Amino acid sequence: MISFSRLLVAGACALSLSSAALAGNSHATSADAAAMLDKAVAELQAVGPDKAFAEFNQAEGPFHGQELYVFVFDMKGVYEAYGPNPALVGTDVSGLTDVEGKAFVQEMLNIAAHDGSGKVAYKWLNRSDNRVEQKWSLIRRVGNHVVGVGYHPG
Repeated sequence: MISFSRLLVAGACALSLSSAALAGNSHATSADAAAMLDKAVAELQAVGPDKAFAEFNQAEGPFHGQELYVFVFDMKGVYEAYGPNPALVGTDVSGLTDVEGKAFVQEMLNIAAHDGSGKVAYKWLNRSDNRVEQKWSLIRRVGNHVVGVGYHPG
């Protein structure tokens, strides 16, 4: 049986083929990711979850740039927003692992529950060059939501 994480990576690969050619190979920085996370958290606090999640799920706009996008889980690991593929909203990804078997969503949930914010490293598809690479996600808990933005270090 194919694992959900492999299906997700395969789907992301298929979705990213056209965007990879357009996006070029420039990498976002941790500062870029932190700025987008700050903007997303401020938006969530200002307009509430319904409106903010709809904005985070838009294919273009202030919550997408280079390889950056906003994702949101509830505290159980269910997607509430997922910029690159809004069809996954409502999906429980609490057991999701990266290509090396690391349970990175569980790590994000643990950090959110205990520290409120932090950073998690894992291997994930870089949508801008269509390769699996090292990725860092910055996450912050806002109420019962875990808001995150990831970047691939250059």
